[in-house]
Amino acid sequence: MASSSFSTAVAHLSRVSTAHTSLPSHHNLFQSQCRPFFLSRSSHSLRKGFTLPRGRKAPSPAVHASFTDLSTNVSLEDKQLAKGETWSVHKFGGTCVGTSQRIQNVAEIVVKDDSERKLVVVSAMSKVTDMMYDLIHKAQSRDESYISSLDAVLEKHSATAHDILDGDNLASFLSKLHHDISNLKAMLRAIYIAGHATESFTDFVVGHGELWSAQMLSLVIRKNGIDCNWMDTRDVLIVNPTSTNQVDPDYLESERRLEKWYSLNPCKVIIATGFIASTHKNIPTTLKRDGSDFSAAIMGALFRARQVTIWTDVDGVYSADPRKVSEAVILKTLSYQEAWEMSYFGANVLHPRTIIPVMRYGIPIMIRNIFNLSAPGTKICHPSVNDHEDMQNLQNYVKGFATIDNLALVNVEGTGMAGVPGTASAIFGAVKDVGANVIMISQASSEHSVCFAVPEKEVKAVADALQSRFRQALDNGRLSQVAVIPNCSILAAVGQKMASTPGVSASLFNALAKANINVRAIAQGCSEYNITVVVKREDCIKALRAVHSRFYLSRTTIAMGIIGPGLIGSTLLDQLRDQASTLKEEFNIDLRVMGILGSKSMLLSEAGIDLTRWRELRGERGEVADLERFVQHVHGNHFIPNTALVDCTADTGVAGYYYDWLRKGIHVVTPNKKANSGPLDQYLRLRALQRQSYTHYFYEATVGAGLPIVSTLRGLLETGDRILQIEGIFSGTLSYIFNNFKDGRAFSEVVAEAKEAGYTEPDPRDDLSGTDVARKVIILARESGLKLELSNIPVGSLVPEPLRGCASAQEFMQELPKFDQEFTKKQEDAENAGEVLRYVGVVDVTNKKGVVELRRYKKDHPFAQLSGSDNIIAFTTRRYQDQPLIVRGPGAGAQVTAGGIFSDILRLASYLGAPS
Repeated sequence: MASSSFSTAVAHLSRVSTAHTSLPSHHNLFQSQCRPFFLSRSSHSLRKGFTLPRGRKAPSPAVHASFTDLSTNVSLEDKQLAKGETWSVHKFGGTCVGTSQRIQNVAEIVVKDDSERKLVVVSAMSKVTDMMYDLIHKAQSRDESYISSLDAVLEKHSATAHDILDGDNLASFLSKLHHDISNLKAMLRAIYIAGHATESFTDFVVGHGELWSAQMLSLVIRKNGIDCNWMDTRDVLIVNPTSTNQVDPDYLESERRLEKWYSLNPCKVIIATGFIASTHKNIPTTLKRDGSDFSAAIMGALFRARQVTIWTDVDGVYSADPRKVSEAVILKTLSYQEAWEMSYFGANVLHPRTIIPVMRYGIPIMIRNIFNLSAPGTKICHPSVNDHEDMQNLQNYVKGFATIDNLALVNVEGTGMAGVPGTASAIFGAVKDVGANVIMISQASSEHSVCFAVPEKEVKAVADALQSRFRQALDNGRLSQVAVIPNCSILAAVGQKMASTPGVSASLFNALAKANINVRAIAQGCSEYNITVVVKREDCIKALRAVHSRFYLSRTTIAMGIIGPGLIGSTLLDQLRDQASTLKEEFNIDLRVMGILGSKSMLLSEAGIDLTRWRELRGERGEVADLERFVQHVHGNHFIPNTALVDCTADTGVAGYYYDWLRKGIHVVTPNKKANSGPLDQYLRLRALQRQSYTHYFYEATVGAGLPIVSTLRGLLETGDRILQIEGIFSGTLSYIFNNFKDGRAFSEVVAEAKEAGYTEPDPRDDLSGTDVARKVIILARESGLKLELSNIPVGSLVPEPLRGCASAQEFMQELPKFDQEFTKKQEDAENAGEVLRYVGVVDVTNKKGVVELRRYKKDHPFAQLSGSDNIIAFTTRRYQDQPLIVRGPGAGAQVTAGGIFSDILRLASYLGAPS
């Protein structure tokens, strides 16, 4: 019975197609469509006759196909097709014509275009192509819901037509629509019975969406009094199928048919169907996915148009995927080659084949946003020799970045490969045999190994094929392994100027190294239009952000965690708040505080804490402090490639984590002296790690608050000078005390004044003990190359022996006046000798020792000239032996200390790629 029904459907469709005489060019349409489909069935079933199932009406005999006969000789009118810059081509995708309102918006754009002649390529309404493919799938799966699905297609277009058309235009369109739907129902019924549809049959069915949207748009434009016709591009565009499921346009035949079509349909505006075309045998086909863009490019080439504008729902081509790089920017221009490369590597630009037709004639492509007409978009064209803008922005050697995920690397390795002809051919022949797509190839010049990237879903078949192909070589040891490295991603940097610019590769790999990204494989063509690297999948977004920032396409962004929001930490946060906008706008630096950790609570943010309200937010959204979770949160944000932790505490426990943080690629900035003045072996291990990696450790504020003490010392050493001695007043607190301990004032009185003014620690003994100065001395001694422990530094404490055991700071302050006489005696002795008292630290590099003590200096000595809480440090070196190099300035106070930390953060940003 099934065979009988099938044969009847064949006969019926053949009768219908031959009976429709209003379309002479394709009276064989259904026969040509059905022949390959039906011949796939047994000849036995075709010979059997049958009738339609009982109770089911025969389909309408009117089959509307839109073809006109261009294969016969037609007398051409005087009006010839005038090609050239009078024509502009627009392409509107499914989203652009997705609703009745959007179709009207498209019509308005077309009408307002002041070009003399216009060709508009349209896709099917959004989702319609998928709906048409679904009809085929359901029919050949013998799912009767294809009928209701077809009704939904009818309803969608009927409702749209009622919204935008009226009168005769509406009646004409609906008549054609119902005829088409009736014919489609008959075709789908035949597919349902057969359980199969050929590719050409499928192409014919799915192409109807474009036919309907083109007709509706043309009628809307005609309502505006515009001379407009619609074109079924199957009448004009002729293509040759290829073996790679693609099609190649036949430009000569297409031009001939276009000229004939235009002679019959001369007009100022043509609305053409995208996506669909015909073969030389007039069999309908499609240009496959992204075919509407391809249609527009081909039409642009056929008309030699002035410009092809692709209308979409984005403002243009981005420098990187904005979903992965929030600071990605719209590129004003791209060369054809750049667009080609970016689209190959997955960027949402155009399909590479779209660029070929227009590139031949130098026709620019504009990418515009139909939902944001004010956006200028991206222009794809030949690069200008005198591009003034590019001359002003020479850093933009790399136009953009693209990524491909879900890849695996296959590495074929062995000494037996070297110098053996045909090895690569055998490798990729095996890959071809399993139908895998090779994304990237990399081979060392030694020929010892070949590695290539394939989609992860295909890697098992590839590995098995290679193991089979090279089994003998593997068993004999000529090949050592066929290894698979899963979970990889490709990152490609694209830019035409890379070819003539030294150092682009260095900058790229430097940015990856500084973001602690390991590169698995590298590929670069001699044209240098792109540099491709393979990285771990989990590192892909981080790598993308790092290189994007490095080439100034976005800000140098650092995710920061502030530990210790006390006096220094809170002052730093306020300074960051006040300077944030200036850093972003003028210096391209984006410092995002992702977390603030106190001793009891912490505040975390995914996007960055609003520093104008950080105190309030700590109270509102603070959670229990957890250092491990805090670090994981700040460092775990893959959208920001660089992480820095700023330790504003004096905590030994926190300092103990520096080594692990640096190993994980986390930069550390701190005024905390505990790490650099702690056990020598830990200090040496920390500094060795810092020198071996691209992770930075900045601690300028450990010695001189905001003064450049450590950097000055390093500058002297790095330029070959030899340090003899470093002597200085390193404590702003003790500087203040001894600058004011004069004119008969009691020592305890001056200490109480310093405490009241906030210069001392809550317990002044922490300052008077000299331990803080000793830590600074040991830091400078180690920076100078001395391997000293803190215990090696003799410290002259200013805390009287009997008071060192006082239970509280209050008790200490009450008892201190009892020892004023002792300090007064020292001050008077110095005064009588024309000298002053100063509490100093000394690094004697020559004798490899250090000391902290109270010393006397002549009143004309630089140390005697201080005022307030100033620090002063004198470097005696081989170059500065007769007159030491002096660094002087405020050495205490929250503002200057926080400023010193801030300076280190900006130095870190400069190292990471911010403009210096």
